[in-house]
Amino acid sequence: MAIARRQRDNFGSISSAPTLEPVTTFAVQIAEWKREPFERCFPDRRFHFLPMNVGEREFEHDLKQRILTEKGAEILAWGPELPQPLDTLAKARNIPVIFIEDGFLRSVRPSASRTPPLSLVLDGRALYFDCRHPSDLEMLLKTYDFDADAALMERARAGIALLTESGISKYNSARQRTAEEVYGVKTRKRVLVVGQVEDDASVRYGCLSRMSNNDLVRLAASEQADAQILYKPHPDVLSRVRPARSNPDDVAHLCELVAENLPLAEALRTVDHVYTITSLAGFEALIRGIPVTTAGCPFYSGWGLTDDRQPNPRRGRRLSIEALFAGAYLLYPRYFDPETGVQTSFEATVAAIRRQLDEPQGLEPRRPQWRAWGPYGLFGWRHLLAPFVKPVIRRIGSDRDVEDFRADPICFFRGLSDRKYRIIGRILYPFG
Repeated sequence: MAIARRQRDNFGSISSAPTLEPVTTFAVQIAEWKREPFERCFPDRRFHFLPMNVGEREFEHDLKQRILTEKGAEILAWGPELPQPLDTLAKARNIPVIFIEDGFLRSVRPSASRTPPLSLVLDGRALYFDCRHPSDLEMLLKTYDFDADAALMERARAGIALLTESGISKYNSARQRTAEEVYGVKTRKRVLVVGQVEDDASVRYGCLSRMSNNDLVRLAASEQADAQILYKPHPDVLSRVRPARSNPDDVAHLCELVAENLPLAEALRTVDHVYTITSLAGFEALIRGIPVTTAGCPFYSGWGLTDDRQPNPRRGRRLSIEALFAGAYLLYPRYFDPETGVQTSFEATVAAIRRQLDEPQGLEPRRPQWRAWGPYGLFGWRHLLAPFVKPVIRRIGSDRDVEDFRADPICFFRGLSDRKYRIIGRILYPFG
């Protein structure tokens, strides 16, 4: 992992104050559809978006010299690591590296696909879910004098109340059924096992031991023998947007499978204990006063609030839930207006989500405006290709890939890392 980083302001976050000269930023691993929102959100940066799949030969022949000729340049990477050639160059030349990821309030739609983020986190050390290294968030939580900041603590208490009363989460959807309708009548202790996408970076980098969703169900069942064990797979797994790595049928004798896509706030409402690997759902359970067992090492473990099965010796400071919330939701992320990209606040973002949830069209995916000459060709004749192309994409990818293809076929193919698929896209959709 690259260790070079920009000069930070207080508490480790990268300063966002506009400068006279925009910072030259070489951005890597940024999908094409995300690029325009990035340019709106960061007007103080002049972006050069590198190809999604940078080979070593291509990097040495062209990109390396471009980066070295830009004085004061930085590298911005989506995800927890850089491609190896960039990582080597950043270390050798002390080029600042910033890692970027979605924040803890992401979007209104339950699927995040092609929806500009309402919040982002930028970290000059490591992303918050990478437990192998201290992140800016971890350093903030270790060092900030929360007791001395009464205004921040009051804002944190109000923020917790705002989220718990509104039911707003990282992803959001309209409630269709209640916990009682899905779980049945409560007659004993109720334990919720929160499934995750098992090959997601938050699991791979946040849990050092090999742990599957089924392993987590077995752990909960062994420790909570008299409880009602509910297993809620990740919504993206239920909808086939992301693949399942372990079969819930293998643990069906130990739990009740929650196959309906309940909003998280409703799923937690009647629960007495939560088991998770690294899911943000564990933190959302904590702010509701629900005990949480973590099998991995999420950002909220190690501060005296959770039952941790993977200790983190770097942590150990005891924090209140208000202090943890203040660090993670108020100080660490940046919030953006969904239309203009202008930086805004946590409170304004919650209000924006509530407004969109109250509007039925707020949950509908945006489609590009039809043009006679554009993604679908002259007079839109390439619409006829979709019924033939979609099944192929679903077979080799997922339902999210199909959604991305339908939203914008040109950007979908241009953003693929496999060169042969990009060539196919150029043949099918040569314009744009």
